[in-house]
Amino acid sequence: MSLNHRLINQGHVRQFVVTRSVDGWEVREEEDAAVLKQVLRVDWHRVETDALLFRVTERVLKGEGWVDG
Repeated sequence: MSLNHRLINQGHVRQFVVTRSVDGWEVREEEDAAVLKQVLRVDWHRVETDALLFRVTERVLKGEGWVDG
């Protein structure tokens, strides 16, 4: 699984990323240049949970005016 979603609002950028690595999956959430969350997951079920939380967060942000970028 690979996920890379980016949202933009008034010059600010939020990015949600899941990438496969040798050791598992890197899960990362960024706002502008700051990393809000970065973890290495070895359990696929935790990756699925993170991806679900990202989708919920994206819906909330879109409701606040953020758009796909």
